[in-house]
Amino acid sequence: MTSLISIAADIAAEQKSAEVTDWAARIGWLVGLALFIALVYWLMREGWKWRGTLQGDLPELPVVPSEPGAVRLTMTGRYHGSTTAGQWLDRIVAHGLGTRSRVELTLTDAGLDVVRPGAADFFVPVEQLREARLDKGIAGKVLTEGGLLVITWEHGDRLIDSGFRSDHAAEHNEWVETLNHMIDKSSDTEGAR
Repeated sequence: MTSLISIAADIAAEQKSAEVTDWAARIGWLVGLALFIALVYWLMREGWKWRGTLQGDLPELPVVPSEPGAVRLTMTGRYHGSTTAGQWLDRIVAHGLGTRSRVELTLTDAGLDVVRPGAADFFVPVEQLREARLDKGIAGKVLTEGGLLVITWEHGDRLIDSGFRSDHAAEHNEWVETLNHMIDKSSDTEGAR
């Protein structure tokens, strides 16, 4: 019995109390982490502004003409951004073209009216439209094959790809056909001049 008591006393002597949490060290780590996150966010923001400065030669975006003509198609959905044509990762941020938003597209005889609540609206005259296609991605957004309506248009001396996704993806094919038909007619008319 005495040996049992001595063993229990030895075990009790070896046990230590749990360490007390060092709150100063934890708060220090949390503050350091918050500062690191703030630094990364600030660097990303400065990179975005620098990209906008580099793209400062892009002219102002056209506005809707007073007589846009008959409405051919309308669509609501999302605007996912614009890139340099053929380079799906080279995002264009000048004039708000890099800002994702909801979108209301209206195709008229005069061109494509892009209305973006909370972001800058713009208009693409039919003479500047170059191509419409279905694709799977644009800078920052990758979808299934054919899940994105990409419209190529010319602005200044640049070709730009703008990516849209309809609330009803079945509309994409009709948009591609109608836009490409309009582009072909427009280029035929310009060639005849």
